[in-house]
Parts: sequence; structure tokens; C-alpha cells
Amino acid sequence: MTTSWSTRPETAADLAEIRAVNLAAFPTPLEADLIESLRADQEAWIPGLSWVAEAPGGGIAGYALLTRCHVDGAPALALGPCAVRPEYQRQGAGSAAIEAGLRAARELGENLVLVLGHAEYYPRFGFTPASGYAIRPPFDVEDKYMMALVFDSTLPVPAGTIRYPAAFGV
Repeated sequence: MTTSWSTRPETAADLAEIRAVNLAAFPTPLEADLIESLRADQEAWIPGLSWVAEAPGGGIAGYALLTRCHVDGAPALALGPCAVRPEYQRQGAGSAAIEAGLRAARELGENLVLVLGHAEYYPRFGFTPASGYAIRPPFDVEDKYMMALVFDSTLPVPAGTIRYPAAFGV
């Protein structure tokens, strides 16, 4: 089934449903709680970088969030959590929300997005191992799972250790 997903930034009316999407997509409430903690963090939260993919019959099918992080003091973005209601998984809702969020980030003048995630999934958006930019997470993880996306390779890309918002707990 191919669906053309409508995407938009979150609104205040979406908050409970965004939580419900994340609770449905993950086995624990950690991601749903993380989103609420990030939303409350004025240094991490960037208005316009929390995106939803609307379900065909109404409601929210997919979700993607980008928040402020740093690489050795230089600003960057962290992608995640990203979630899709189980009944809409593998239909493009997550990809649509991620693509919309990445477009918005680029339009805001951001240049570096980092993601810790599936090495088979995120390269479709242009992510490559962050180690290629001498960027590393503050914890041990196999190289292929920590990825970076640079929008404009003619601009400087910071190197060093990622500093996530406090809500990530790392």
C-alpha cells in the first residue's frame, strides 16, 4: 500500500496523541517521556522541528523530533525519537515525518544532524557514519549506528564528542 503522507509541525493540540504514538511504537514509555522532557528544555527544544505525519483518516501516524545537541561546543541537531503507530509501520509515515523535519532544519540554517539508529534505515536520508567526520558519541556504540548528515559540505563541520541534552541521560 502506498500512501501520500501529509506532514506538518506539531501543534499544542497534538501533544497527547504524539505521546500515544510513541507509547504504541515502543515497548516502554522511555521515548514518550524523553520527548516531554526535551519539550520542557528551552536549550534543546527548537520550535518547528517536531513533525507529524497525519493518518489518512485523521490523527497522527508518524512522528519525528530534532533537538539541539552540540559537538565539542558547536551546535548540531539530534534526530529522535522517531515513531510510527504499529498499524502504519512500513508504509512511509516515519520517512515522511523525518524528511519533513530534515527539510525544516535545513531551512532554519542548520547544517549537521546526528542520529543513533538502524544502519539499514537512516542512510536513505543521506546519513553516513559520524566517524567519517571525526564525530563520536559519549558512549560506546558500534560505528555503523552513530550517523551524521551534513546539508552543506562546503561549510565547516565540527569534530569531537557529541553532548546531548540532559534529558537523554548520557
